[in-house]
Amino acid sequence: MDIIKKLQSVYERYNYLEERMADPSVVSDVKEYTKISKEYKDLQPVIQKYLDYQRIENDMLGAKEMLDTGDREMAEMAEAVMSESKEKQATLTEELKLLLVPKDPEDSKDVIFEIRSGTGGNEASLFAGDLYRMYTRYFDTQGWSYEVLYENPGSVGGFNKIVLDVTGHDVFGKMKFESGAHRVQRVPDTEASGRVHTSAATVVVMPKMELEDVNINKADLRVDTFRSSGAGGQHVNKTESGVRFTHLPTGVVAESMDSRSQHKNREIALGRLIQKIKDAQVEKYENTIAAERKSLVGSGDRSDKIRTYNFPQNRMTDHRIGLTMYNLTDIMNGDIDSIIEALRIAENMEKLKGEQE
Repeated sequence: MDIIKKLQSVYERYNYLEERMADPSVVSDVKEYTKISKEYKDLQPVIQKYLDYQRIENDMLGAKEMLDTGDREMAEMAEAVMSESKEKQATLTEELKLLLVPKDPEDSKDVIFEIRSGTGGNEASLFAGDLYRMYTRYFDTQGWSYEVLYENPGSVGGFNKIVLDVTGHDVFGKMKFESGAHRVQRVPDTEASGRVHTSAATVVVMPKMELEDVNINKADLRVDTFRSSGAGGQHVNKTESGVRFTHLPTGVVAESMDSRSQHKNREIALGRLIQKIKDAQVEKYENTIAAERKSLVGSGDRSDKIRTYNFPQNRMTDHRIGLTMYNLTDIMNGDIDSIIEALRIAENMEKLKGEQE
C-alpha cells in the first residue's frame, strides 16, 4: 500500500531527527535544535498512529497462525481477533490518511489577531468583548502568549476594535479558521421587551510573515513613518510610531498604527504587505490554472458569515461545515477546541479529495 510506504518514510525521518537531537553539535545550536525538535514534535501524532497500526498488523499475523493450527476453539478466538483488528485497522487507515495530508507551511506561524465590532451598535461592541474573552481563555489552555497591541473600548463595554499579538505552537494552524463574520443572537441587557437582537463582530487572523516567505526584494520597499491618531486624551500618540510600507513595483501599500511602538507597527505593517502580495500571487496562480474550487474552510474574507452564536437556544452553528453544538456557555468560556478540530478535519478531507481527483 502507498500509505505504508509513506509511513515508513516518515518513521525513518522521525528516527533521524531523534538521533540529531542527541548530537552535541545540534544541542549547542539553539536555532537548529529548536527547528529539529519542532519537526520531531509535529511528527509524533503520525508516529503514534503508525505504531498502533503495526501492533494491529502483528495481532492479525498471530491470529492467522492460530487459524492454521486447525484447533476449533483457537480458530474461533482467532476469527474474533481478526474481525476486531480489521475494524481498528480500517479506522486507523482513515485517520492516518488525514494526518499525512501535507500541512500548510504557514500553520506554524504566530499571528496578529484582530476583533472588531460590526453591525449592532453597543451590542456588537459587547459581543466583540465576549469573543476576546473566549479566545484569550482558549489561548491560555493552549499555553500561548498574547499581548494587546491596540484597543478601542466600546462606550458601554467590550471593544470597537482590539488587536493582539499571539505566539506559540501552531497558532495560525488552529486560528486561521476564525477569520470572518461572527453573528450573535440574544436579548441585550438594555432590551426591556425581551426581544432577541442580531449583532455581529468580525475576526481577522493574519500570520506573521517574513520577507523570505514571498519573493520581495528589500530594495523595492519604501518605508514611511507618521504620527498615529489616537482615541483622545492620554492615548493620543505624540510620536511618529505609525509605519507605512509601499511595494514600489506593484504599488501595494500596507500600514499599521495599532501599537504605540514603532518597532511593533513596523512588524505588523510588513506582515500585512507580505500577505497582500502573497494573496495577489496566489490569486494570479489560481486564475491561471482556473481553480474554481476553493477550500471549504480557511477563507479569510471578513464578509463571510462563518458562525452564529444563539444564546436563547444555547446553540452555536458553524455554517461552513454545518456543525451545530448546544453547549454555547462552555464555548464562550473558551471551550472551542472541538470546533477547531472539526474544521481542521474538514479542511484535510477537502485536501485529500483534491489529491485523489
